[in-house]
Amino acid sequence: MTQDTKNAKDTTLVVTGATGRTGSRVARAAEAAGFRVRAASRASGFDWADRSTWADTLRGAGAAYLVHPADVGAPGTAGAVGALAHEALALGVRRLVLLSARGEEQALPAEEALRASGADWTVVRAAWFAQNFSEGPLAEELRRSGELVFPAGEVPEPFVDVRDVADVVVAALTDGERYAGRTLTVTGPRPLTFGEAVAEIAGATGRPLTYRAVPAREYGESLLGFGVPREEAAFLTEVFETLLDGRNARAEDGVRQVLGREPRDFSDFAREEAAAGTWKG
Repeated sequence: MTQDTKNAKDTTLVVTGATGRTGSRVARAAEAAGFRVRAASRASGFDWADRSTWADTLRGAGAAYLVHPADVGAPGTAGAVGALAHEALALGVRRLVLLSARGEEQALPAEEALRASGADWTVVRAAWFAQNFSEGPLAEELRRSGELVFPAGEVPEPFVDVRDVADVVVAALTDGERYAGRTLTVTGPRPLTFGEAVAEIAGATGRPLTYRAVPAREYGESLLGFGVPREEAAFLTEVFETLLDGRNARAEDGVRQVLGREPRDFSDFAREEAAAGTWKG
């Protein structure tokens, strides 16, 4: 077993995006597993866009969880991931786990950049997060208007609970000998359309929530109206046109293979979040 994963208590783990959806949960799960967690965020002085901030964050660590603040397939992301992986390796950080997106062709260059770095790498390809409905702009839209407008049509997606993603990441970090050099795909247990997902949330909350499908390019134009930069809106439009074409409509068993249990179901997620008041108007 590699030195950094013999004993989690001997390992400092750098967690990028430590305040985000996956990073915050990876940090908690890693601490519970005995890692010494070093949060890497702008608040801590780390900035993906400023390479001069990387060394101080990475120095002395044994492993790192990499999640880019933009989509992993966004322009320039592959270069940033590759450069950080090389710097990490030069500073003695051999074990790297990258969060990627299942079925997203635009994410493949970032994955390849990690593989080419020479590190002990693992890629975790995740399905669409269940928590996208409870955190961020989609959740705010549901709370405010009671309607989710999104370019997913009636395509099913096996939404994955981010807590399962975090548990898989920590398992990959803990057992480097088993998972180094592997790509792990994690999904929820069953596919749901976005309309079905919103209906489950409506049932859990008692609110009359609805879903309205729009074309990807119409959605991209609306992003411009909300102030999203044109390059980013164009990239997201391209992603939605390809990623939501049905290629990800089946569930996969990565969670069970890694954790030895079934993934959390979307209905359980919806009930928990509804009880917490997440979608109150």
